[in-house]
Amino acid sequence: MNGRQITLDDDTRIDADFVIVGAGVRPAVFLAEKSGLAVDRGVSVNEYLETSVPGIFAAGDIARWPDPRSGGRIRVEHWMVAERQGQTAAVNMLGFGEKFDAVPFFWSQHYDLTINYVGHAEQWEDAELDGSFASRDFGITYKRASRVLAVATASRDVQSLQTELAMESGGWAATEG
Repeated sequence: MNGRQITLDDDTRIDADFVIVGAGVRPAVFLAEKSGLAVDRGVSVNEYLETSVPGIFAAGDIARWPDPRSGGRIRVEHWMVAERQGQTAAVNMLGFGEKFDAVPFFWSQHYDLTINYVGHAEQWEDAELDGSFASRDFGITYKRASRVLAVATASRDVQSLQTELAMESGGWAATEG
């Protein structure tokens, strides 16, 4: 960047008032892969957080597990999910056979605006907005095949908590939002 202009890799120049850079995270799976563990954008685990090698468990940002709500395999990069998975993996290392089925969630603070996100919607067909971005009071419900996968909210902590409880109980109806 030079003053108010950005130069791209192909030498194209773009005028800009400011630039926002988002850096993604990729799990380091080299050692797991070399050790013979199955990997798929993370270390593949079953519902008990056990890898493809019996007796070896993975938890946290690297673990990609079957999500009972979306039907897909997901990996979530948030400390609360990692903490919950670590607890479940430890119980399973002791032989108790507990499924990891906690609803993933996270929050992100942007100055005086907190955004909460419950569930997981890597792919969705419909996103319904309730409220207003301008008023900073909204909920966005992400759905696939009329099934609620995730809800993002701002200024609606109660809605976020109710969503988590509904997802945990399995009682979230396809028409709710």
